[in-house]
Amino acid sequence: MNEELRMKRAARFAGHEEEDFALRPAHVQAENFSVFYGDFEAVRNINCAFPEGLVTAMIGPSGCGKSTLLRAINRMNDLIPGCRAGGKMVFDDEDIYRRDIDVVLLRMRVGMVFQKPNVFPKSIYDNVAYGPRLQGIKNRSQLDELVESSLKQAALWDEVKDRLPANALGLSGGQQQRLCLARALAVKPEILLMDEPTSALDPKATTKIEDLIAELRGKYTIIIVTHNMQQAARVSDLTAFMYEGVLVEFGRTRQMFTKPKEQQTEDYITGRFG
Repeated sequence: MNEELRMKRAARFAGHEEEDFALRPAHVQAENFSVFYGDFEAVRNINCAFPEGLVTAMIGPSGCGKSTLLRAINRMNDLIPGCRAGGKMVFDDEDIYRRDIDVVLLRMRVGMVFQKPNVFPKSIYDNVAYGPRLQGIKNRSQLDELVESSLKQAALWDEVKDRLPANALGLSGGQQQRLCLARALAVKPEILLMDEPTSALDPKATTKIEDLIAELRGKYTIIIVTHNMQQAARVSDLTAFMYEGVLVEFGRTRQMFTKPKEQQTEDYITGRFG
């Protein structure tokens, strides 16, 4: 996606009025979607749409299928032996599980930040430039611009601009996670998946990541898996609650945390189980 289109989207989605949420187009949509590990159905017949430009939090107890569903959106589950999908996952009017889909291109359009920072044992600069180089960008000035802009988006530029040749493994855990975010942003994705991105971080680093999510809202469609109920309430526009592979409830975060439609959702949010 070019930068002009991204900025237009950000301007269009700048408002936070809840009544507008239903009018936003679906960026990715699950249609009777299931995921199997062998004979075990980890995600069961999911139907939901993730609106363009919004932040959606996925909550639920461990093992409920939320990370599996998240990873299905860029087909990371393909890397797990015996894992298969059923139904459709539609992105830009295409089922991404069609056999002719270019998975490498898909993963560039749907970036991901994992639970633990997974920086490469390379320089800070080379970590961010890795994706653009795979896309065929060789021009040094263009790479320099991408590295700087991505690090700025990840609120890391001021901390590392004088040591870009240094090994990324020397950064703190919070800095490494923001570097992973910069690396994901460098390939200009449209959707950003975040799988418990702050679970290994201290409160200060967690706050920085949450602030970044707020700043990136509108420019990207963000889907975040979190066990932290307060975090889901703080950062998301919409929340999906899953239990034992089933999507129990999906709706506006404010409504779900104040007046959920399902008793099971209320029990989980209030700590009665999970």
